[in-house]
Amino acid sequence: MALKCVAIDDEPLALELIKTYVARFPGLQLVQVFEDALSGAEYLKQNPVDLLFVDVNMPDITGVELVRSLVNSPMIIFTTAYRNYAFESYELQAIDYLLKPIDFTRFTAAVEKAVDFHKYKNSIQESTNDESIYVYSEYKMIKILLRDIEYIESMGDYLKIYLTNNDKPTLTLMTMKKVLEKLPQDQFARIHRSFIVALNKIKSIHNRKVNLANAELPIGDAYSSFINQQKG
Repeated sequence: MALKCVAIDDEPLALELIKTYVARFPGLQLVQVFEDALSGAEYLKQNPVDLLFVDVNMPDITGVELVRSLVNSPMIIFTTAYRNYAFESYELQAIDYLLKPIDFTRFTAAVEKAVDFHKYKNSIQESTNDESIYVYSEYKMIKILLRDIEYIESMGDYLKIYLTNNDKPTLTLMTMKKVLEKLPQDQFARIHRSFIVALNKIKSIHNRKVNLANAELPIGDAYSSFINQQKG
């Protein structure tokens, strides 16, 4: 089944180019195009799609703001004439970031990444023991099994995800709030402004500290209720 795509760009010529490029891929179906970002955002709220091509600089709202407003975001490929939004695209875990004028070879590489990621996500039959999240790390999307997570540490704009089967933590650009939205509440808890722990990895709780197999983490004052919850 072809990936359903939407393109949003306030430049008609840019949209025509994307239409021409997408038409060369039988695995893509361009269902709508919009020159108006607000109309495009409204359509996306009502109609789920697989892949969004969106310009960054638009007069009403930016492509970055548009993506942030979506509750269920599709895969994103940003298109822009400016390089200074690369950080935002990385933060939003975009599949790719294409600079205008867009070369077809570069466009093809971005589409292939999107297709591969879509196949990867949908080829796995998830079971309870194989629940997972996907994070962007080292310029690629990585699948992390929830059962492997021991704890997560906030490092400013980044997170370090510590795994029981890997001495080196996975580094990803993401906020604590965002990762908590991905994690099941009955399996993980925030114990400090800088730490989230996997509940089944806790060995003991003593003197306002959580002891894990490979770490001892403090319980913050704002999260002291966590101790009572574990007792209950």
